[in-house]
Formats: sequence, C-alpha cells, structure tokens
Amino acid sequence: MFVSLTIVRYPKYLIPLAFISMAILHIPLFFTKGITFWKLLGCGKNGTFDIHPDYQQWGLMAVWKEKNDFDNFKNKSFVWAWWRLLTNEQWTIGCIPYESHGKWDDKEPFGQPTPNRNYTGPIAVLTRATIRLSKLSGFWKNVPTIAASMTHAQGFITSVGIGEMPFVRQATFSVWDSLEDVKKFAYRQREHAEVIKKTHAEGWYSEELFARFIPVETFGTIKGINPFTIELQNQA
Repeated sequence: MFVSLTIVRYPKYLIPLAFISMAILHIPLFFTKGITFWKLLGCGKNGTFDIHPDYQQWGLMAVWKEKNDFDNFKNKSFVWAWWRLLTNEQWTIGCIPYESHGKWDDKEPFGQPTPNRNYTGPIAVLTRATIRLSKLSGFWKNVPTIAASMTHAQGFITSVGIGEMPFVRQATFSVWDSLEDVKKFAYRQREHAEVIKKTHAEGWYSEELFARFIPVETFGTIKGINPFTIELQNQA
C-alpha cells in the first residue's frame, strides 16, 4: 500500500476553475486504476485546522495498491495533466502506513498496519475528524491555541490543513522529525493534552481518524519551497 498527498496552488485568476475541478476530477479518479480510496480536499490558510480557507490551494489524498499505480497516475492521468496546465505549483509527499486508528466515511482506508518499532526516522501524521454541528463553537474556539503550539513544538517540520467540507470535516497532515517528537506534542504538551481530554469528555466528533505514516518520497514545491525533503531510507 502507498499513500500520496498532493497539494496544488492555482493562480488567483483561476480560482473559479479550482472550484470546478472539485466536481470534474471526481470522474477520472473514479476510473483510476489501482486507487482504493481518495479525497479531493480544500486547504486552510495557516497549515492546520483553519476557519479561513485558502481558495488558491487544494489537495488530493489517495491510497494506492502499489507505488507503481501512483507513478502511472502521475505520468499519464487527466488529473495530473489538469494540474500541470492550470496550477502554478504542485507538491507531493508519498508514504507507507505505519499505524492507523478510526474511520473515514466509515472506512479504514489505510488498513491496520503493523508498526515497525525499530523505525527511527521522520513521521507524518494525519488527524481527521467530522465535527458535530452542536460542538463547532467549542472546537473552533480551541484551534488557534493548538495551531500556535504545534508550529513551535520540538521536531515539527511542516503541516497543511485539509478538509472535505468547511468548518465540519477537517484534517491536519503534519510531518515531524521522529515518532518521539509526535508523542511529546500529543501527550506531554499541556495545551494539546487538555484539548484531547475535551474532545472525549464533550463528544466533539461523530467520526475521527488518527494515522501515522513513514514518508518515503517528496517532490515539487508549495509557496516556492519543498517544505520537507527526505532521502529514500528507513522504509518499512
């Protein structure tokens, strides 16, 4: 199994086409060989859950049977041709599932991988949730504090806020130096630990998914840089 996240940026004058793409690209993706799960996504402005969308930036997260299936998609698909023609930038990170808990649209898209406990390299993290309408106020009230603490956390490299539906179906994909850094932020960083307690005590989410990945490939740029580079090593 291979997981890809591609983020693209449209020029401002093509923002209407960016919205149209969210409908059009569903069709070729449905017929794409080797793809087992995929989501076309909008993006937040500040790299995490964000109430303010970035209408220039959009994404695709996909799960592939094999890496070759993704390579064929990148080289031959209508979707990638659309991006090459109409976007200024494309950035992709490719990963192998490390561990996963929860569901996305009542599915387990990344299976139930067995973690390689000897792995010590960089880790990518997906935190995704469907927020109950009655809990939106409480959720968004806590977002700025978590966002600020994450960007200053030890081992944090980069992140992108992604979502299927504004305000309600949201996710953050982040990359860290190591699994230990992820654990320190998730469970020992005071602000984040308190919010985790609130999510369970107050029942913020109707569905949630938490997954970790081993990054094995990254290419392209977003906002002029590749936010994360890695040699192909320590693959699981």
